[in-house]
Amino acid sequence: MQLLLAAAAWWDLARRPADRVRGPKWLWTLVIAVNYVGPVVYFACSRVPRATTTGQSA
Repeated sequence: MQLLLAAAAWWDLARRPADRVRGPKWLWTLVIAVNYVGPVVYFACSRVPRATTTGQSA
């Protein structure tokens, strides 16, 4: 389970543009390697949410 969670986090990090990640990608690569805690912290804290439009179309 731990390896699967880390693999999912590394896959997401590899596909995500650098401007959509808080901090340097190399640092998140190391953080993800830390047991269960690393991938959970990555998913909870590193990803920048997409910009949403608040205007309504008529």
